[in-house]
Amino acid sequence: MDAFGRWKKGSGGQSTVELALLLPVILFILFGIAEFGRAFNAYITLENAAREGARLGVTGASDAEILDRVKAVAVTLDEARLTVQITPAEGARQRGETITVHTTYDFPLVVPLIGQILQGQPLILEAALSMRLE
Repeated sequence: MDAFGRWKKGSGGQSTVELALLLPVILFILFGIAEFGRAFNAYITLENAAREGARLGVTGASDAEILDRVKAVAVTLDEARLTVQITPAEGARQRGETITVHTTYDFPLVVPLIGQILQGQPLILEAALSMRLE
């Protein structure tokens, strides 16, 4: 056996050490991508819910009907974390003005490390849509 064979035989643990060093970084990136995808999906749902609420609002619907429509569209979101603001108030709406449906969602993070990076701050998603009243 020559010197090269002994060197190659003794380097078997190098790949294990490299994996041990890089695996946490790779896992953090993968979990971060998954968390971003969840947050983006929640934002799109929130935006669609605001749009549907505003569409219903321009036809003269009440605040309760608008709120019900927003919650129906945002069925995949936790209703307890969802906040909906409708302006102007139901009695103050006049034809030709705009109605705004503003939705806010307190997004729950699943990966604890990402929550620690955000220093315990919740991830707040917001979407608002305005349309002219008919």
